Amino acid sequence: MLPLFLLLFPLSQTVLAQLSRPDPPFIPQDPEEGAKPSDGSSIPNAQWTNLLGSGLYFYEAQRSGVLPDDNRVGWRNDSVTDDGEDVGTDLSGGYFDAGDYIKATFPLSFTLMSICWGGIDFGEGYNMANQTPYLDSTLRWGLDWLMKAHPSDNTLYVLVSDPHKDDDYWGGDQDIPTPRHSYPINESSPGTDVAAAAAAAFAACSYLYNTDRISFGSPYGEPASLRDTNYAETLLSHAESLYTFANTADKALYHESVPEIADSYASSGYEDELTIAALWLALATNSSERYQEAEDMYTERHLGEQYLDRLLNWDSKGPAIPVLFAQVASLWERDATRWKEDAERYLNRIVDGEGDTYWMTPAGLLYYEGESDYDSINPALNAAMLFARYAPMASSDEVRDKFEEFADSQLTYVLGRNPMSVPYVVGANPNSPSNPHSAPASGGSSIDNINEGETAYTLFGGVIGGPDRHDNYYDIRNDWPQTEIALDYTAPLLTLAAMHVISDSSDPYYTRLAAGEYDKVRPEGTPCDPAYPCDSGNPPLPKGAQIAIGVVVSVVGVVIFGGIAWYGWLLRRSSVGK
Repeated sequence: MLPLFLLLFPLSQTVLAQLSRPDPPFIPQDPEEGAKPSDGSSIPNAQWTNLLGSGLYFYEAQRSGVLPDDNRVGWRNDSVTDDGEDVGTDLSGGYFDAGDYIKATFPLSFTLMSICWGGIDFGEGYNMANQTPYLDSTLRWGLDWLMKAHPSDNTLYVLVSDPHKDDDYWGGDQDIPTPRHSYPINESSPGTDVAAAAAAAFAACSYLYNTDRISFGSPYGEPASLRDTNYAETLLSHAESLYTFANTADKALYHESVPEIADSYASSGYEDELTIAALWLALATNSSERYQEAEDMYTERHLGEQYLDRLLNWDSKGPAIPVLFAQVASLWERDATRWKEDAERYLNRIVDGEGDTYWMTPAGLLYYEGESDYDSINPALNAAMLFARYAPMASSDEVRDKFEEFADSQLTYVLGRNPMSVPYVVGANPNSPSNPHSAPASGGSSIDNINEGETAYTLFGGVIGGPDRHDNYYDIRNDWPQTEIALDYTAPLLTLAAMHVISDSSDPYYTRLAAGEYDKVRPEGTPCDPAYPCDSGNPPLPKGAQIAIGVVVSVVGVVIFGGIAWYGWLLRRSSVGK
């Protein structure tokens, strides 16, 4: 039997009220306006306000399903409205994950948790910029779908896609290949990580919507003005149910149950998801028991050491845990010393260059070996978000200043202070990327000719993958490591932009960049990354082909080296027999 909250959910969708959106609606400014400095004397600053609004606009451009009457993105259409038909469950709606048309629960959950956390810390920025109604609709569009994807206590749909067709389709949103397949985890095919990640998202957003919530204290502004007790309780019910499922089912990585997701979003572990879910639930329910549970998991699984040199992203949430612990402990007037020490140890290692897995590019972008080869901007922005969030709690003014300076250096790099003079946010400035890897925005129709033609529509607010380890950026649409957009890429930008709306009268760096600056420094040739084989001169390969080639090469290598070893053994035997 379904729990009562799930039986009532369809009704709750019609009862729970969204905030009224501005009339006329906010529309991002023309990129040319991003090269015009404001007077720099007022808060909120108009350019930061536009950047925050553009980031929320990006999520509207990523919507799936039946679009509402107040849709602002004129070039988007209703799409894949029959998602879930194969399993008898309505899975329409939600967000397309990145530049193609899959819907993936694991990165979506991280995105929603990240945005809600930012809405708690720096929500006053959304209020000041008159963007809170758009924050509300952005969150509800994702959370409502995530509730659909959780139709019963022990079932969560983690992927909606057709893996056999997706890699071969490059076209508009009205001709997406169907039927699409829906992939669940459940008791017989569990996924500890993805269930706990969704629980964390629901719990974090429940706290944001709760009318009884309080801010994390004086260093932060008030949370965004999203107060809906009924919605908060509905979200919390899903959080509790999923967290129980994650803890009671057999422990497993979700891609082992749904191998179709492994190429895109394989998971490396579930300890961090369980811990951060318990901590968010502790905050959302004011539960000392949950808090102790999170602390015990953190200690027993040595997460402080395990994630010491890891990045923060959709798969690796460990670096965020001591920062959130420090906030909750301080809010509850508990001893936060341990959490501040762990947070500062992690952050100081980055600033001081003590880690083994990351370094700085020549122009100063934080770069994680291997990880940043697939999207260099997101790890740096997520780090900047952690630095900016923790800085008000720092152990000294010197540490606070150091952390704020580092956060600012990463954000300023992303917003145009880099050798390419490119703000890595689509539509922010005339020098912004003009060829994002986005099938609907491109206007293209052929998987074999992705690079042909000018991009049809400006995907305002979309943060792209970013430059290579040498700070070079090529702006090639088919070069998905550099030009693809994704839900989780823009999430930290929202938090950082909201923070600047609150406190910064000066403009984002890109207002200093005149049109054509990128053309002066555009690198020659092609990139050297997972999409373009190095120095080959060959056309790029799609992601699926890259993975397939890697498997083939590995198998061939084993065969070749095995043959050499066998031949050597025969030679040795023959020499012994002589």
